[in-house]
Amino acid sequence: MMKIAKCVPMILALSLGACSDDDNKIIDDEKQGDSMPEWYYSGGKLGTSFLTTANALEQPTPAVEDAGMFQSFKNGEQLFEKPFMTNASGTRSGLGPAYIRTSCIHCHPGYSHGKRVEEGAFRTDEIGNGCLLVVYNPDTDAYVSWLAGMPQSHAVAPFKAPVDESKIMVKWLNATDEWGNRFPDGETYSLIYPEVTMPKDAVYAYRQGMPIHHPYEVKLESTIGIYGSGLLDAIDDADLLAQYRKEEQDGFMQLNPAFYSGGQWVSQYANSLQGDGTKYPRRFTYALSRGPLQDAAGANAIWNITNVTRSDRRYHYMDAAGSWAAYSAKDPEVQAGFDEYLAKIDPRREHPEWWEGDMETRILTYLNAKDLPAEMTDDEYTDLMVWHRGLAVPAVRDIDNPAVARGKEKFEEIGCAYCHRPSWTTGADEIHDPAKFFKGDELPRYPYQTIWPYTDMVQHKLHMVNDIRTGWCRTAPLWARGLHQKVTGSSAADRLHDCRARNAMEAIMWHGYSAESDARRSVEKFRELPKEDRDAIITFVDAI
Repeated sequence: MMKIAKCVPMILALSLGACSDDDNKIIDDEKQGDSMPEWYYSGGKLGTSFLTTANALEQPTPAVEDAGMFQSFKNGEQLFEKPFMTNASGTRSGLGPAYIRTSCIHCHPGYSHGKRVEEGAFRTDEIGNGCLLVVYNPDTDAYVSWLAGMPQSHAVAPFKAPVDESKIMVKWLNATDEWGNRFPDGETYSLIYPEVTMPKDAVYAYRQGMPIHHPYEVKLESTIGIYGSGLLDAIDDADLLAQYRKEEQDGFMQLNPAFYSGGQWVSQYANSLQGDGTKYPRRFTYALSRGPLQDAAGANAIWNITNVTRSDRRYHYMDAAGSWAAYSAKDPEVQAGFDEYLAKIDPRREHPEWWEGDMETRILTYLNAKDLPAEMTDDEYTDLMVWHRGLAVPAVRDIDNPAVARGKEKFEEIGCAYCHRPSWTTGADEIHDPAKFFKGDELPRYPYQTIWPYTDMVQHKLHMVNDIRTGWCRTAPLWARGLHQKVTGSSAADRLHDCRARNAMEAIMWHGYSAESDARRSVEKFRELPKEDRDAIITFVDAI
């Protein structure tokens, strides 16, 4: 079978760089593909695509097409790409009353991870800013209770946004490591990191009279690439545990004691609200806050980013303390506009409790309701998850370049492959869903595939300046990260959790910024390599 990578114009408002000759190369599976090394097939035979154009991360896996799920995949793609509306009915209706973005692609331009936030006011109304605000108590590392875990900076009138993002400022600062940002042979590099300030009066509830007694800090955390998530989900639970046990036995670095200790899980993911509380190993998000993909970040985000309800989540996403609801209900301007708003939401007055009693009680009853109408159908949600689980990983680029092979050798030689474990073999892929929404047969599967994500699926600490909340961060998969600029049109590679690294070199050197970093020894070895070998590692990292 011939697979031809063609230049396909992006319909989205992204950079439309011209296709190169390399972009248009023909890949012949029968003549060339069979002679390729195994690591060329990043997603295995069931999960690899072969485009290198600006659409490279948007392709369905062979498993999707083999299972006859292509139309469902395309339906889900539309739900990802198109904005949701404030309409109470109709296509993609139900946005709000408070929300974070109008669409998924706002945070995942070109289906990649988010782009770096520019210096100045924090803005989320343009496609590309995939960063979320992390507002937490530095004394405990816990999220503050008076904002949602992913703070909402937009609202549908008469409601007002929980945070005013125009008051939130991002500044980029320079950092100098102990080596003076210089290699022994004289080559230099630069390092930058973001600093975020959010005054108290940016918080709606504070402006309405809520006291803020405890300290808080704000950091940026970018979205991750969503392609290949179904393949990571197909890794067997027992193999995840075996990886932790191996790293514990090796003793090279500490494992997060909140999740694992003494050969066993200390904490696992469970959903007792929609599901039955069955426990599953944690595998998704930087913080390892999620288990199986069917109840992980994407399944959650299509609800809480837009606040669009569905049959298994018939309630609004709000802060844990109920601060926004409480102060919205007391706000005279919200009260004045609530009847007009409610007439659109409940035109037949099927919820009399929203219409009866004093205005403050009515607003609170509506905002805290657990029986809201489902705004996304079950078929739509299923299509979205077929798409989410069905996104392929592009094959390795420039695999015939000697520098790529040399870089792979050196990458392994200096120890990078310990945390960025090159390959896994998936299990039977018996699809698990903690929320008990999916049976499994409606989703694509990837049994017994050798995949090459370059991650151990474990958290480690790099101890970077202004680091990620808690310091613990799951090893990022490296597959297809080198395509980020091509698919997003970004001016930089936007690597690491807050996009501070503008290229792979900076990402590597941030790994060794602190003597306490789990990756310090590898970076020390990287520094001592001749420039030709350092460049080869970067070429390899950008190719995989």
